[in-house]
Amino acid sequence: MNTKGFTTSILHSDRAGGIEHGSLHKPVHFSTTFEHASSADIAAVFQGKQAGYTYARQINPTVVALEKKLNLMEDGLATCCFASGMAAISATFLSLLKAGDHLVSSAFLFGNTNSVFQTFQNFGIEVTFVDATDAANVAAALRPNTRAVFVETIANPCTQVADLAAIGTLCAARGLLYVVDNTLTGPWSFRPKAVGAGLVINSLSKHIGGHANALGGSVTEVGNFDWSTFPNIIEAYKTGNPQNWGLVQIRKKGLRDQGACLSPEAAHHISIGSETLVLRQRAVSSNAQQLAEWFAARPEISRVYFPGLPGHPQYERTRSLFRHAGSLMSIELKPAYDVFRFLDALELTILTTNLGDNRTLAIPVAHTIYAEMGAARRAEMGIADGTVRLSIGIEDIEDLIADFAQALDKAR
Repeated sequence: MNTKGFTTSILHSDRAGGIEHGSLHKPVHFSTTFEHASSADIAAVFQGKQAGYTYARQINPTVVALEKKLNLMEDGLATCCFASGMAAISATFLSLLKAGDHLVSSAFLFGNTNSVFQTFQNFGIEVTFVDATDAANVAAALRPNTRAVFVETIANPCTQVADLAAIGTLCAARGLLYVVDNTLTGPWSFRPKAVGAGLVINSLSKHIGGHANALGGSVTEVGNFDWSTFPNIIEAYKTGNPQNWGLVQIRKKGLRDQGACLSPEAAHHISIGSETLVLRQRAVSSNAQQLAEWFAARPEISRVYFPGLPGHPQYERTRSLFRHAGSLMSIELKPAYDVFRFLDALELTILTTNLGDNRTLAIPVAHTIYAEMGAARRAEMGIADGTVRLSIGIEDIEDLIADFAQALDKAR
């Protein structure tokens, strides 16, 4: 059992398993194939009877080292990495669901997650979107063919916080798989295992990597779900401990069959970035809190979406569940202020899409990442034309405030 602190465990994770030549980091293994001592060994490895490496599409030493770190972060049993967060989400549900199954999802979703769930419906997987800030809405949507419930911890871009604990209790009572996307909170601030999640998904491209230099995603099995009751596990994977069945199927179908594998170079970048996760999250959450309070007092802003503000609908839930309110916020400019003029006046803040970077980022969400879904769907999600999403970085707070102040002055 690991008794060391979060950062200490992550920082020394590679060394715990022994590294060639006394290196402090797991080296990058670019090989796609791995030699075996005998034909009996290669057969045992391929059949899962013996630990070892088969082919880099399914397993790679550098990626495995990252998976071990992520497992420590989420207090999991096992973790599987993918080429991106979207690959992790797609592989999870395409591996576990089939035509005729029903998925209940939060309506407040990352735009691409919303898009892929719409695509699932083309393959006969029914999806119902609900306001997951109240578990009663999830309960009302359940059907006899419901197999799973999916939520994000903090929604992008309007920061709704799902009724995480109550939904976990509901899923446990109904025997449903509970899948939680922990990307915008991160495993230091919150572990979904504590509220009954069965699988935890992270986009590693965001806070965990932190440096905008690698794409990656992960799925972690945390041991709360009884896979022996799940009807869609393939017979070939029903071997050994049932706690492993779900992730084995995700790994086989998502990596072996779909090929959405994480590259070893990206795994190395993410692994190095993860070492400073706590330091970065402390800095960005402090900056975000101060900026949210500053924006709330500005006359140009009609609304600030940030769960660390007392007026936020899930403020108390945020305080009870998370270490901090995160680095994501959205601001809505009053009609007299032009969103494009405001954004173009920014000098320090970067106009780009991404979250969880060291630098502060801004994007007009209705006109970019949520443009495709249309005005009606945006209205359901609370996204106005004047909404600007911000991902707050680690810059000096005085510099950030000065940049936003001069841009607001020019936005009328």
